[in-house]
Amino acid sequence: MQGISEVVAPMPGFIRQILVKVGDTVNEDDELMIIEAMKMENPILSPKSGVVKEILVNEQDQVNSNTVLTIIE
Repeated sequence: MQGISEVVAPMPGFIRQILVKVGDTVNEDDELMIIEAMKMENPILSPKSGVVKEILVNEQDQVNSNTVLTIIE
């Protein structure tokens, strides 16, 4: 799979932890960050293998559903 993939928040919550940085190479299903919603921590997984091009949130940010979190290319 080629091209750019936007990774979006599946639910509203707080960004608890960011596990990657710009320039990191990731594989499909690698954990990118942890979002806390309804007092549960939920992993955000990479939809594909590639390189982290942008991280658009910070730890402790509150996000809504479908907020773009990161870009994988």
